[in-house]
Amino acid sequence: MSTDTLRYALIMLLAGIGIPVLAALNAQLGARIAAPVAASVVLFAVALLACILVLAFSGQVSALAALPAQPKHLFAAGLFVAFYVLTVTWVAPRFGVGNAVFCVLLGQMIAATLIDQFGLFGAAVHTVTATRAAGIVAMVAGLALIQRG
Repeated sequence: MSTDTLRYALIMLLAGIGIPVLAALNAQLGARIAAPVAASVVLFAVALLACILVLAFSGQVSALAALPAQPKHLFAAGLFVAFYVLTVTWVAPRFGVGNAVFCVLLGQMIAATLIDQFGLFGAAVHTVTATRAAGIVAMVAGLALIQRG
């Protein structure tokens, strides 16, 4: 395994760790202020500030000039992030963070498999072989066993 592969895997592992932490923290904020939507707005305000800082230090500010020429459907990604944050902030306190994240992971597995299989949204095609399918089934089974635990 290459150094880049290990580095990317570690970065994504940390991002994965962040998903249930985000869900738990924002769900708690939403519950404490009795307003999950307001908690989501706070999350996005903090996230926007963080992204602006990273943008400023990355030297990529000039790339913003190219945005008007981009296909408008690409901006729908923001709607998916908003949907995730709003729903997990509202659902997690009622359903449990583990249950909510389990369903999110299951949805991610299904969507990622379809995106890879068909090269949707310009992604590289990675066909679902019997081995990959077995791995996906094993991951789903593992997630289910963790939840039943």
